[in-house]
This record gives sequence, structure tokens and C-alpha cells, in this order.
Amino acid sequence: MGDHIRHRIREAGGQISFAEFMHEALYAPGLGYYSAGSSKFGSDGDFITAPEISSVFGRVLARQCAEILRDIENAEVLEIGAGSGKLALDMLAMFEEMNVLPATYNILEVSADLVERQQRRLQECVPHLVGRVRWLSNLPRDFDGVIVANEVLDALPVERFVRRDSGVSQLCVSVSGENFVWTETEASERLAAFVAAIETDTGRTLEDGYTSEAALAAPLWIADLALSLRRGAMFLFDYGVSRREYYAADRIDGWLRCHFRHHAHSNPLINPGIQDLTAWVDFSSLAEAAVNNGLEILGYQTQSQFLMGGGLTIEMEEFSDLPVVEQLQLSGQIKTLTLPGEMGENFKCIALGRGINTTPSAFHFSDRTQTL
Repeated sequence: MGDHIRHRIREAGGQISFAEFMHEALYAPGLGYYSAGSSKFGSDGDFITAPEISSVFGRVLARQCAEILRDIENAEVLEIGAGSGKLALDMLAMFEEMNVLPATYNILEVSADLVERQQRRLQECVPHLVGRVRWLSNLPRDFDGVIVANEVLDALPVERFVRRDSGVSQLCVSVSGENFVWTETEASERLAAFVAAIETDTGRTLEDGYTSEAALAAPLWIADLALSLRRGAMFLFDYGVSRREYYAADRIDGWLRCHFRHHAHSNPLINPGIQDLTAWVDFSSLAEAAVNNGLEILGYQTQSQFLMGGGLTIEMEEFSDLPVVEQLQLSGQIKTLTLPGEMGENFKCIALGRGINTTPSAFHFSDRTQTL
């Protein structure tokens, strides 16, 4: 992977944008983090996601999806970036239990390795439902139903910038010996305009040396989803905050993080291809992109609020009937999913829709849309 990126840098004349570096490190065919065959999810990987922690996450999400599916004839489900296949497994099982199985459960996955793992897992666990699952390489057109994406947005390549008194600089990646190093160049008009918009929205000029990310791809991704969705809703989960929080004065080094063997650090220029690179999500930019592309914001809340308002209490009704060992295990899982010090507060859900009259019931419990 390092040789591949160094070659790309030489081809580009000595440096590449950080977004290009991040894209190659994550998605270069056969070499990138999500393209190669290493284990990524769970205890044997580098990080753990909500579906991996407990089936409760997928079951509650399926309850919310079912409210939309029942109102749309021939509705389908589309999961983007299905990871290990655990969320698809849990949702399919819950749909079957609720008698709302969609005709097709679509999975859009860019990694051939992960497609194989997903197919194997579903075949082993729900062989009678595999016939309903279809793997896609592109977004469908005129889609009716529900789109779900858990921890996808944080893996979209981002640009890095640094504010100087003289203007905005773009952080790029070059080579020194065998090592990758940061370089600065004058920001493009698009990146400079992005930073100017941040300063307008937050009401302050960023301090000299202030460094952060610009998720220029995220609004385009939302626009693509809007183009795909004819009628229905989408539930997007990720760790993130509003724009004012994202570009707060004390966040002087941004939100970029790397994950390797369940340890987080902030140096993306080491271990290319074998560590995950992520950036927290500016949910305000998602909301703006949604409105600009004809989507309605159905709700925005923390993961904890989504689970509690979306059916967690129903899932826990038989808790007292479980063996003590299972009670302790489930209790620990729920704490990880909902407590502020765990995933409950940092992870958010934004729901977007078009052509429906139903607001998912989870957002009747709490809605933070006004904070975006």
C-alpha cells in the first residue's frame, strides 16, 4: 500500500491531496483497508459497530423501517456498506418476525471481500431468506422503500485544511525518504469557499493555525441518495455533531481519527492500508444537502434517544425471564449502545424522507433537528 501511494505521489508531481491519500488508503483495489482481506469488525478487528455489539440495534432499526415499509407498495430495503452482514441478518430476522419482509433486501457494497463475508454469514444463519438479498455495485434508480447506512459517512474521504492569517491552506501528503509527510499548498477556490462559509455560519474567523476537515464529498453523497430515492426514508447513523460543535474554537486539530486493533490515534500517515481512517460527521451539512436536494428532515437525535424511542423497551420486556448470565450480557450491551460515555451520545441518527406522511415514531420521543 505504501509503495502504491508513493507511486501516485510521484505521478502527481510530488504531492497529493489528503482526500486522495485517504481514498487510496481505504479503497485502492486489492490494497486498501476496505478492499483487502483483513478482519475489520468485532473483537478480532480494529473497531466494533453497534450491530456487532447487540442484535437489539438492528431489531429496533427494523421496527422503525417497518413503519415506512407498511405504507409503501412493493417497498424494498437498501443497506449501504453492510460490513460483516450482522445488521442485515438482524433486520431480516426482525422483518420476518413482524411479517413485513421486503421483496428485496439490497446491499450496496464496494468491497468484494466483504460481499463474500456477508453472503457466507447470511447463508449460514438465514438460508431461507438469502433469496431476498441482492448485492449491488451502484445506487438503484427510482427506489421506493428504506435506505439505511451505519458508519458509512465517516469513511468518506475528507480534505484537511489549516487557517492562516494570510488565508486558507490545503494540507497535502508528500514523501520524505520512505515516510509520508504533511505539506501545505494554497487552497482551491472550493475549499476556500467552504472555510468562508464555516466562518459565516459560526460567526467568527478561525484562529491562525486552526486545522480541521472539509467533508466536500458528503453533500454530493446525499445528493446521490436523493436522486435514487423516489419515495421512502433513509436512516443514517454515525458519530458526529452540528457544524457549530464541529468547528468550535477548542477543536483546533479537527476530528480525524485512526483505528488499529481497538486503539485510536490521530496520525493518518502511518500504517496505510492496515488502519481505518475516519472523520466525525458534520450533520448540519447533511441537513443542508438534504433540503437542497428536495428531501425532508424527518428527525435528528442521539443513538440513545433513537433506541429508547424506537422500541428498546419492547425488546426488553422479557429481560427478567432470561438466565442471569444472559441478563448481565444484555445489560452490558445496552449500556454500551446508550450511555453518554459509550456510544449513546456521540453517535447520532438523521432521518430523511420524500413522499411519505409518516414520521418515524423514534423521533416522537426526542428530536434535535433545531440544533443543526
